[in-house]
Amino acid sequence: MNVTITPSTVSGSAKAPPSKSYTHRAVLAAGYADGALVHSPLESADIRATMRAVEAFGGDVSETNGALDITGFDGRPEVPDDVIDCGNSGTTTRLVTATAALADGITVLSGDASLRSRPHGPLLDAIDQLGGSARSSRGNGQAPLVIEGPISGGTVSIPGDVSSQFISALLFAGAVTEEGIDIDLETELKSSPYVDITTELMADYGVDARRTERGFSVDGGQSYAPESGEYSVPGDFSSMSYLLALGAVAGDDAVEIQGAYPSAQGDSAIVGILEEMGATIDWNREDGVITVERSDLSGTTVDVGDTPDLLPTIATLGAIADGDTRIENAEHVRYKETDRVSAMADELGKMGAEVTEEHDVLTIHGDETDLSGATVDGCADHRIIMSLAVAGLVADGPTTITGAEHVDVSFPDFFDVLETLGGDVTRSE
Repeated sequence: MNVTITPSTVSGSAKAPPSKSYTHRAVLAAGYADGALVHSPLESADIRATMRAVEAFGGDVSETNGALDITGFDGRPEVPDDVIDCGNSGTTTRLVTATAALADGITVLSGDASLRSRPHGPLLDAIDQLGGSARSSRGNGQAPLVIEGPISGGTVSIPGDVSSQFISALLFAGAVTEEGIDIDLETELKSSPYVDITTELMADYGVDARRTERGFSVDGGQSYAPESGEYSVPGDFSSMSYLLALGAVAGDDAVEIQGAYPSAQGDSAIVGILEEMGATIDWNREDGVITVERSDLSGTTVDVGDTPDLLPTIATLGAIADGDTRIENAEHVRYKETDRVSAMADELGKMGAEVTEEHDVLTIHGDETDLSGATVDGCADHRIIMSLAVAGLVADGPTTITGAEHVDVSFPDFFDVLETLGGDVTRSE
């Protein structure tokens, strides 16, 4: 599907979609448990991949009145009958790689072409350190992955600057091993708020995992069991960033975003970033409501070491702001659904943005940029697509985004919400 955005203004109220990060973890934690009822889950392609994995390990997932009713495998995953198809979901692949290491046999994980290009080597090595067997079928650290267990726990040494999901995966699995798992970080941890999300959710499921001087630790022999057998997913700040950006660059009147309650999500930093760029924005944390108005924005410098998913949003804001916007510490953002550093440089460049791309820095020169409508490639990446849609609202002339159906990964009704707010959206095949 292609989507054409014609310059337009927006106003009104929208509800933030449920958090993708929390939903992944809530579904998997329910799998580790006897089961749970997960309220307000995100419904998306990536979440369906995690649901498939839970079922492959012996659980069951059914939808009931907008909730997921999950029967778990109680910390003892079965050997799957077939290859687990993780689709385009790197989060699923990494989190359940450690789950697979608990099973007494061989599990194979694979997915689409994009997923099969992403690195998993350090996690495979960690499973080997724990006494399991983990390898890439192509010998390059990328899926298909072949995992054999069971592991019983121990100590692992792993770099922290490739993916925080490796750490989350080991913590999830370590809680149900005999010995527990101690994680020694070899390098600084990138995207650390995502591990905070993991430990916060594990605590909600009755499991203790903690930071240590060397990294993280989780005791073995624990059981997953949320209070009253239920868990509710909070709103997603990664997805919220596009709605807030819409208001900041194209708000006719204030745009109000509901469901914005404080949590461990690092991407809530988008509120502070918009404030720093000069946006008129207010966050009522108690009511979970953020309001933002169209504002004259100025460039800023942002370190995305802990917030890689915000890079596309910030890049778009930088193309509309005055002055330079410098996005630093961005190397790990190259290993997502696509190389998001190059993708944003290339696609904003097609729209007339002046951009300087370095290995771990992306600089957008706002004073030298006049955005014009163009045909741009969504790169089969939900975050690239939604960020380019924001740019299309204020470009001179219509902007057509190819492959726009991939918003299904995290925000399936994004374009419906954009239309409801007043955006001029046309869909075509």
